Amino acid sequence: MNWLRAYAEKIYRNLGQYFRWLLFGGVTGVAVGLFASLFSWCLIHVTAFRMGHRYMFLMLPLGGLLIVFMYKAFHFENNGGTDSVIESIHSEITIPFRMALLIFGSTIVTILCGGSVGREGAALQIGGSIGKKLGDIFHFNVKDKKIILMSGMAAAFAALFGTPMAAAFFAMEVSSVGIMYYAALVPCICAALIAHKIAFSLGVQTENFHVMNDLELSLIPGLKVVVLAICCAILSILFCMMLQMGEALFKKYFSNLYIRIASGGLLLILLTLICGSQDYLGTGMPVIERALSGSAIPWAFFFKMLFTVITISAGYKGGEIVPSLFIGATFGCTLGALLGLPASLGAAVGMIAVFCGVTNCPVTSILIAFELFGFDDAYYFLIAVATSYMLSGYYSLYHSQTIVYSKFENKYVNQPTSHRF
Repeated sequence: MNWLRAYAEKIYRNLGQYFRWLLFGGVTGVAVGLFASLFSWCLIHVTAFRMGHRYMFLMLPLGGLLIVFMYKAFHFENNGGTDSVIESIHSEITIPFRMALLIFGSTIVTILCGGSVGREGAALQIGGSIGKKLGDIFHFNVKDKKIILMSGMAAAFAALFGTPMAAAFFAMEVSSVGIMYYAALVPCICAALIAHKIAFSLGVQTENFHVMNDLELSLIPGLKVVVLAICCAILSILFCMMLQMGEALFKKYFSNLYIRIASGGLLLILLTLICGSQDYLGTGMPVIERALSGSAIPWAFFFKMLFTVITISAGYKGGEIVPSLFIGATFGCTLGALLGLPASLGAAVGMIAVFCGVTNCPVTSILIAFELFGFDDAYYFLIAVATSYMLSGYYSLYHSQTIVYSKFENKYVNQPTSHRF
C-alpha cells in the first residue's frame, strides 16, 4: 500500500500546484487586465485627439523632452525597455514597478505626438513589472517570480490585442528561441483569458480582420506564398538591422539624451512634411486595415520602417511589433498582388511572416494568425511562418532574446541573437 500512498501524495501535490497557479494567474489577470484596460482607454483617446488635431506631430520634440525628463526624474534613463523584461527571465535582473508607470506615461506622450510605435512594448513592460510586483507581494522565490512575470506579460498582451492564445504562448516563447517555458502554461493561460475578458467587458477595442480570399490550397498558390514569405524574412532582417544601426548612429552623434530625442522629433516632422501624409505616424492601424482590404501604397512599408527606426532610436517609447505588422501588411499587399495572389491574402501572410521573422516566435505567429484571421487560410499561414522562421536567421527585435536551438539543424547553440545570416 506504500506505492498507493506515494501516488496519492503526488497527485495531491500536483493538484495543489495547479490550483495555486490558477489562483495567482487569476489575480495577475485581474490586476494587469484592469491596468491594461486603462492604458488602452488612454491610447484610444489620445489617438483620436491627434487625428482631430493634425498639428500635434509638431509637438514631437517637446513630447520627447518630457519623456527624457520623466525617466531622469525617476533615475531610470538607462532602462532597456522590453529587453529588460526578457532579460529578467534569464537572469536575476529585477523589474521595478515604476517601469509600468513610466512606460504608461511615455507611450501615451509618444503616440499623442505621433511617434511611430506600437502599444505591445508598453504592454509587455507593464505586465512584466506588475507581475514582478505581485511576486514580491506574495513572497515568491526567484523561479516562481519568473513565472508570474511571464503571466503578467501574457495578461497585458491579451488585454490590448484581444488574442489570449497567442499572448499566453508569446510570453513563454519570446525569451528563448527553440524552447518553451511550459511550467508557466497554466498561469499564463489563466491570466491571459481573465485579462482579455476584463478588457472586453470594459469596452476595450481589439482587432478582428477578414481576409478576402477564394483560393483553395494548391501547388501554385502555395509556391507563391513561399516566395512572399522568403521576401518577408529578408525584410524582417533589414528592419532589425536598421533598428540596430539607427540606435548606434543616434548614440554616436547625440550623446545628450535631450538633444538626441529632440533631434529625432525634428527629423520626423521634416519627413512628415516631405511625405505630405501622416499615415506613418502613430500605430498606423487604419493603413493596416486598408492593406487587408486590398489597398496599399507600394512604398508605404519602407517609410514606416524609416519612421519607426527614427522614433525608437531617438528615445521615444513604445513597441516595434505593431509597426512590423504595418510593414508586413503593406509589403505583402503589394508583392502578393504582383505574384498573382489576392492582395488581401498577401497582406495577411505578410503580417504574419514579418511578425515571425522579427520575434522568432513561430507558435505565437500561427496562433495570432488564427485569432486575427480565422482558420480558412490556415495552411497558407503555416507555410509562411515555417519559411520566415527559418530564413530570418538569428535576428530579432530583442537583443536579450536567446537562440537555444539552431533553426537549421538539431543542434544546441544557446547564443544571443546576432546580426548575421
